[in-house]
Amino acid sequence: MKNKYRILKIVITIIILGLLLSFSLKRFSGQKITDNKISVKMNEKTPVYFIDEKDIKEIVKKENPSGKVGDLNIPVLEKKINALPAVDSANVYLNLNGKLNLDIKQRVPVFRLNKNGKDFYVDGKGVEFPISKTYSHPCMLVTGDVKSSEYAKLAELVEKIDKDDFSKKYFIGISKDKEDYNLLTSEGNYKVEIGDLDNIEFKVKGFKEFVEKYLVYQDPQKYSMVSVKYQNQIVTTLNPYFKENDSILKAGHKELAANVAAPATVKKTDTKPKMAEVKKTTVPKKATSSKPKESTKPKTVTKPKEIKKTSEKKPAAKPKAKIKIE
Repeated sequence: MKNKYRILKIVITIIILGLLLSFSLKRFSGQKITDNKISVKMNEKTPVYFIDEKDIKEIVKKENPSGKVGDLNIPVLEKKINALPAVDSANVYLNLNGKLNLDIKQRVPVFRLNKNGKDFYVDGKGVEFPISKTYSHPCMLVTGDVKSSEYAKLAELVEKIDKDDFSKKYFIGISKDKEDYNLLTSEGNYKVEIGDLDNIEFKVKGFKEFVEKYLVYQDPQKYSMVSVKYQNQIVTTLNPYFKENDSILKAGHKELAANVAAPATVKKTDTKPKMAEVKKTTVPKKATSSKPKESTKPKTVTKPKEIKKTSEKKPAAKPKAKIKIE
């Protein structure tokens, strides 16, 4: 008999608990999810504002028009929020008091890429997502035909630049020209050619030493490019629009022109004596044809002609002075 009473008590207890549970569930599912019961938390370390609390609440209302807890499909809502381009991850859950919690982590752009006339962001994982019409995140601008396989290394390069005070001060952008990457600087018109994305720390360190030991004492407008892509070597390119460099380049062109003009002037001096020899042969003929009877006159005429020949030889020496001027 005792066992029967025990079994009966257990059955009655289960029935009562079931009724209470069904009543509480019915009451819980009938609750309204108001704005006060929606908690949105953004968990990213770097504050970004691609989406805000208002945007998330609008999505919740669209997915649950009735506003009741029982009509809310949490897996579908979570999938909907995760599908947003600017969302990295989302976790949606309900409390026993009917409060809806949404823990959202947004994508943080590492750099902004301008490729084929289109702009978009790339995060630390190398994932592309579109820019926002309402919010612009401050980050490094990258231009050129960058391949998606290079996003991860490029993001690593930008993060290293942001962490280093020297690099952050000097480098304001990155451009890709064919297969070589260039760091755009805030001072002067020059750019720093780094080549590929390997050994970045070594290349930046080499440029830093070049700046501290040499470039600090120079005008930043003097160079158009500083290349550190070669191992243990720094190659600089002068800016042709810089005044001092312009005079240096002109002097170099003059030296080249002098070296080219020197053999040409020597050839001219060789031809002039030949013309003088022709005159020697023609002049006596004219003298004999005009006055053949006078035998004494040719002797007197030849003397002034010899003087003319000596005067004609003097201009032939002038090109030597021109060579020295050039």
